[in-house]
Amino acid sequence: MTLDPSTTRSVLISGTWRAANHQKTFSPTDPTLNQTIDHAFPVSEWSDCDEALDAAVEAARELKSVASETIADFLDCFASKIDQSKDALADAAFHETGLAKSPRLADVELPRTSNQLRAAAQACRTGSWTLPTIDQPAGIRSCYEALGPVCIFGPNNFPFAFGSVSGGDFAAAIAAGNPVIGKANSSHPETTRLFAQLALQAIEETGLPKATVQLIYRTSHDDGERLVSDPRSGATGYTGSRHAGLKLKAAADKAGKPIYLELSSVNPVVITPGALTERGEEISADFLTSVLMGTGQFCTNPGLVLLLKGSHSDTFIESIRDRFAAAPAGTLLSPSVANNLASSIKTLCEFGAELLVGGGEPEANRCAYANTLLRVSGEAFLSNPEGFQTEAFGNASLVVVAEDLPQLCKAIRHLEGNLTGCLYSNTDGSEDEACQQISQELAPKVGRLLNDKMPTGVAVSPAMNHGGPYPATGHPGFTAVGIPASLIRFAKLTCYDNVRENRLPPLLKAENPLSAWRCVDGSWTRDPLS
Repeated sequence: MTLDPSTTRSVLISGTWRAANHQKTFSPTDPTLNQTIDHAFPVSEWSDCDEALDAAVEAARELKSVASETIADFLDCFASKIDQSKDALADAAFHETGLAKSPRLADVELPRTSNQLRAAAQACRTGSWTLPTIDQPAGIRSCYEALGPVCIFGPNNFPFAFGSVSGGDFAAAIAAGNPVIGKANSSHPETTRLFAQLALQAIEETGLPKATVQLIYRTSHDDGERLVSDPRSGATGYTGSRHAGLKLKAAADKAGKPIYLELSSVNPVVITPGALTERGEEISADFLTSVLMGTGQFCTNPGLVLLLKGSHSDTFIESIRDRFAAAPAGTLLSPSVANNLASSIKTLCEFGAELLVGGGEPEANRCAYANTLLRVSGEAFLSNPEGFQTEAFGNASLVVVAEDLPQLCKAIRHLEGNLTGCLYSNTDGSEDEACQQISQELAPKVGRLLNDKMPTGVAVSPAMNHGGPYPATGHPGFTAVGIPASLIRFAKLTCYDNVRENRLPPLLKAENPLSAWRCVDGSWTRDPLS
């Protein structure tokens, strides 16, 4: 399709929507029709990134003198504008992603997005996330402070809740006092543009620096790597493919720049014989709902099931096979997602997995692929554990059937790092000893361990960990969901040693009304929260 260059969308740089410096454009696809949408978006040259970084550095400097209350007001104001724009946002995201307007976008993901912005605002107001620590006798104080400009690369599968200028990384970075340069995902650039418009309105209404939020749609791969490693960049948040993420990580690591990645996860689900005997059909129904939710395009999608050999497992596999065959295949996010899913299924079959249902080629007139279930023995899995953990991102899952408990535990020991791991067992306690062995193997491999519950949902709770060992993320000690813990990724720990009272940040002054660790008469105590 030939596009009129005059329709090319503007980038948001330093508070102004302007034409990008670009030679190339791209257009998203409506996956429900597998047709290009008639909007052109620029592929920015480095000069756009350079200007955005300069503006972000100045914004970061200005934000240091902005009250936390004002930053929190911005987050609350932005959240309200999102709620008020529900229909327009859901409509744009539907056309770009194929995700249902209701309930998925308007009734689930959008409220989650505005609620996590409000949670970030509350954390910003209390300041407790900064962990102020005051040793008055020694004259030493410390706390977490803003790090500097944060670059955020949003994913394709959550255009609201993980979006580059609306999602959890964005909320955490802003609440920690940093300006954000958002890099839109190419699957939903118009949706991201609408969020950036609302963010700019909230900036103007609350008086934050004009470059607190900036937006670029796409860059070359080289410029993306240059962006995350630039001396002016404070940190990067990235959610996306392992291949692209590792290239960014290599560039950031070489420059000594923090980068927080969410990359790949097959999210193993272990189901014991007792659980299958007790409630196999119930678990089968739960599994179908989980693995096909959002057409399997959740980072917590259960892509690997581990069972013990026996009639119970055969019955369960037959049940989920029949459910997969009967359920309609949902719409995938883009042609590339459909093609990558088909390629992953082909790879698993080449390694020796048995195709139970599905497979084949993507549909021609819609971004879609048949619901797919595969099976492999425990022995075969152990012969090529890396290959059989190929992520099939979409409506597909692989079942591993182990000969016995030792082989099952051995298979778990060969798992890569994952966001989640689930264990289903019977309710009478007779499997507790076996479950203890399984849990001991599974827990080190995952960021979140679940019992008798599928992994798909990620609650926005302070106790939530949406992270895990590599390759689930780039670092096992941080979470992308769960405020206030998620803010610390975009902060630096600063110690003030013998600094005069009038030069200290407000959090560390003697009259600080917020909760702090304090050394009094040689003993450390925690103030009650105000």
